[in-house]
Amino acid sequence: MRALITNDDGIDSPGLWTLAAAAADHGLEVVVAAPASQASGTSASVAALGDSGRVVSERRTLPGLDVEAYAVAAHPGLISLIACRGGFGGKPDVVLSGVNLGANVGRAVLHSGTVGAALTAQLNDVTSMAVSLDVGLDGPEPLWDKAGEVVRVVLPVLLELPAATALSVNVPNVVDVQGLRWAELARFGTVQSRVDEVGDGEVELVHVYNEESLTPGTDTALLTEGFATLTALHPVGRDVSPERALPAWPA
Repeated sequence: MRALITNDDGIDSPGLWTLAAAAADHGLEVVVAAPASQASGTSASVAALGDSGRVVSERRTLPGLDVEAYAVAAHPGLISLIACRGGFGGKPDVVLSGVNLGANVGRAVLHSGTVGAALTAQLNDVTSMAVSLDVGLDGPEPLWDKAGEVVRVVLPVLLELPAATALSVNVPNVVDVQGLRWAELARFGTVQSRVDEVGDGEVELVHVYNEESLTPGTDTALLTEGFATLTALHPVGRDVSPERALPAWPA
């Protein structure tokens, strides 16, 4: 099976290398295509960087890995789309995105470039998984190897699920992970955004930690308890139309 490995932290992220190594250890044919620079918060954007609209990539060598790798001038959503349309050597059987520096939990996953790559793959009928490590930029040293251990356990589960399944996996940044749990998305993520007015025609977007009580069984609650969480992401095309009569049109 062929695996496309991408992320939103960029080609130089140790989390990306960790995920690629875990996939290779599972026997997958690994191709890495990741943003040439930081692309966090880009969701499933398929905008090309640069004025020409062309997507530029260059071959890279990754530390400790003998895999095909590209640094791409694009957001992870576009990289995933290109791969699913046959780019980077052919359509993958699975797209793996991460390991992200920081948790992606709650409904705020909508904004994540890591999750956006996975959802883009799912939209194109490719199984996918986004993996994130719960550590902040000012937090303790990231335990990338612990995230790799969890990926090695979860990957066989993912590959046995129905085609075009998308999972979001979050790993606590602790030595002793309590176990694996299926989890629902929390109402918010670990942080929320607040808009402050700072002057005429200017606002500042401030991130504040969510201080509301955590709902049991959600990804935020279980992650706080030391569990690695798995959350199934529902496809955009899922039929959720309410059974209700619509007004006549035209009136």
